[in-house]
Amino acid sequence: MAVEVDYYELLEISRDANENEIKKAYRKLALKYHPDRNQGDKEAEEKFKLVNEAYQVLSDPQKRSIYDRYGVQGLENQGFSHFSDMNMEDIMGDLGAIFESVFGGGFGGGSQRRGAQQKYPLDIETDIVLEFNEAVFGCEKTISYRYKTICEACEGTGDRDKNPKTCPECGGRGQVYYRQGFMTFAQTCDVCRGEGVVIANRCGECRGEGYIEEEATTTVQIPAGIDHGNRIRVGGKGNVDKHGRQGDLYVMIRVKEDEHFVRDGYNVYIEVPIFFTQAALGGTIEVPTLRGKKEIDIPVGVKDKEQFIIRGEGIDDVHGRGRGDLIVQIKIVYPKKLNDEQKELLIKLGNSFGVESTPHESLFDGIVDRVKNWFKKEKS
Repeated sequence: MAVEVDYYELLEISRDANENEIKKAYRKLALKYHPDRNQGDKEAEEKFKLVNEAYQVLSDPQKRSIYDRYGVQGLENQGFSHFSDMNMEDIMGDLGAIFESVFGGGFGGGSQRRGAQQKYPLDIETDIVLEFNEAVFGCEKTISYRYKTICEACEGTGDRDKNPKTCPECGGRGQVYYRQGFMTFAQTCDVCRGEGVVIANRCGECRGEGYIEEEATTTVQIPAGIDHGNRIRVGGKGNVDKHGRQGDLYVMIRVKEDEHFVRDGYNVYIEVPIFFTQAALGGTIEVPTLRGKKEIDIPVGVKDKEQFIIRGEGIDDVHGRGRGDLIVQIKIVYPKKLNDEQKELLIKLGNSFGVESTPHESLFDGIVDRVKNWFKKEKS
């Protein structure tokens, strides 16, 4: 009668060890008994198999629970196999996923057969370009896109006879393994290009791909406040797999810039030009908003690039959490040309302010006096 090995004793951990403790113990023992470090040592090879079997069970909450209650026999009754029944080649293949999770990618990938996996992702993406106002206020758009579905002629196999052959190079794994030192690496099989199968007679309908592409249109509701770079998910409009399951369509939003309004999150900026005389006089001006017009009071002597905020005149939060503001930025405009009469009037206006009209003179007088004093000190 075979003696059952205690997985906890094998990994040298307590029965209440946590996930990190199990992983740490496994890392230590896997490196110690790895075949590349113990070439020709059958005892180390068997110990290596048992260590990995123990880790595969104790790192899985479901398997660990069954093992704790019923032992190895309980796992076998539940249909879980273990390494002691496998040859070394299969073990090294199955260890790919385990080693990757514990040591990182250096030990190679998983062991699933690529041919049995989905040939393409179920979710797809397309994009749509919106006008500035369409993004601000929302709209309804009809978009055209392409999606993949299983080829009915070959039933998704890519083979005209619906009978693709297992790749002889990788045994259907889609990956081949090689060793360097005590490290085991995996790379995509060159023969089947990672598919796990080879096709002798390619399907003429899908050219051996196993799927075809269909054209479709759908209507998308664009919510108010959506921004450039946002995505909208349209459920059940993606690619279709061989079981009839359909993924989702993700619509990437692109928004055109507006000639006058500049968006910053849910706030909007607009630059409003005013003539220099109005900047000096101040007063009330009317400015455009996203929804009409508003009046703002300009103080006497307003500065260039000075900003005024109009609360609640920005963009609606796409999640319904309020609305941003409109920020009005002043741009003072000066005349590019003056006729003789305008020049004379401006000169008279300037003179009417007296000393105030030449602030630079009083400033420079003070500077000149200080510079003179510098030279006097040097001479003395």
